[in-house]
Amino acid sequence: MSIFEPATEAPRLAARPARSKASSRRRARHWLALAPAADAVVLGFAVAFERVGGRAVGADSLSATWLYTFPVIAIVLLAAGGLYRDRLRFQLLDDLRTIAGATAIASMSTITLPVLAGASAGSLSAQGVRLWLFSTVYLIASRGGIISAVVAARRDAEPVPTLIVGAGSVGRLLAKRLVENREFGLAPVGFLDKEPMQADETDGPTLPVLGASWDLESVVETYRVEHVIFTFSTAPHEVMLRMIDECTQRGVRVTLIPRLFERMPRDLSIDYLGGIPLISIHPSVPGAWRFRVKYALDRLLAAAALVVLSPVLLVLGAAVLVSLGRPIFFRQRRVGLDGREFEMLKFRSMKGSPEQSGEADAAWADAQVEGQSTSTLDTRRDRDRETRVGAFLRRCSLDEFPQLVNVARGEMSLVGPRPERVSYVDRFGDQVYRYTERHRVKAGITGWAQINGLRGNTSLADRVEWDNWYIENWSPWLDVKIALKTFRALVHAG
Repeated sequence: MSIFEPATEAPRLAARPARSKASSRRRARHWLALAPAADAVVLGFAVAFERVGGRAVGADSLSATWLYTFPVIAIVLLAAGGLYRDRLRFQLLDDLRTIAGATAIASMSTITLPVLAGASAGSLSAQGVRLWLFSTVYLIASRGGIISAVVAARRDAEPVPTLIVGAGSVGRLLAKRLVENREFGLAPVGFLDKEPMQADETDGPTLPVLGASWDLESVVETYRVEHVIFTFSTAPHEVMLRMIDECTQRGVRVTLIPRLFERMPRDLSIDYLGGIPLISIHPSVPGAWRFRVKYALDRLLAAAALVVLSPVLLVLGAAVLVSLGRPIFFRQRRVGLDGREFEMLKFRSMKGSPEQSGEADAAWADAQVEGQSTSTLDTRRDRDRETRVGAFLRRCSLDEFPQLVNVARGEMSLVGPRPERVSYVDRFGDQVYRYTERHRVKAGITGWAQINGLRGNTSLADRVEWDNWYIENWSPWLDVKIALKTFRALVHAG
């Protein structure tokens, strides 16, 4: 039965066989349980190969006793970093820092402890570096395999029946996101709310409202609910607390969406005043010195890339010249940092005037204003105007390479929200929530929204949400993650 069918179909849902679902879920849990053992094995290999390499160059070595402590310390640190905890979403790039940090501390500890105990330092520092490098590479490979196995098992499993408490705008948006992102493994079966918001076709899946707070027990039993997500509803505070207690007592997993979540960055700290948690947020500030350093590095890297890639740029420019003639570059006024305009460059990929289509598509703009889906907009005009060279450039995003010139000039950044047309900024500034806040930083060649699939004829509101999240959570590592994912996307596109 579809999760979008009305509540009257619940008895059929409860009677369905769950053998395949249970088998796949057990397999995912088994892989997670095996992660510490797998890491212990690969750390053992790291120690062994480090010793082989050390003997080959005649380097000093610690005693076997001290070397055996290295995997133990590393696994304890990985566990403390939450690497073996069950999560809704697993991504290897998010675990890289934890792995590199844990192995670095374990390596330093393994070298420092015997020296403090009276051993000679000798060339132990070189051994520590070798241990760190070997163990980091092996753990990344091991972690990648574990994540792939867990994700594959979750995809085979039937999604976990999930109840959403609160049928307001946030609850309905959450249901839509869960349906769109099946890798979370959560299937919303409906809402629980005494006074639900009137549903709209643009709000996402038409899930039923299954009752109010006092119906929690019967809904959990009828739909075999295993996960409850609490958003915002009109239920009193004490009622919500009782509902959470009932879920935990029944072994139902609980997830909470905090108030003011739009301003909740990843970098935060929690202190307790009695039983009251005090959450201090540490958002990234666009005007801070870290962004000035980012922009300076952007310009240096862009200038270096232009030199290194100059033969490629010449070949691409010649291909455009042969297929389309002059001009070689597509030039368009865009809006960047603090609302300032600049002329963005691309290789031309289509015949005719740039204003005939592309991002100036009026149908797309009207759909954004009216909150309608843009996934079915007709793109045949663009395909008719594209040359074979242009289609290749667009598919592999090679038409974006001239924007390195914009970065070198200081008009753009390598990573940031994509720049948009002046007319769009004028039109959407007051109509799309937090639209103008994207201009707190320089526009980028690639961005967080783009590597998460929000490009072309996609929701502008979603793009703005992801762009603002990037700004408030910016870090050098986040830029590295975006660059790595962009490179992977380009390789797959080619």
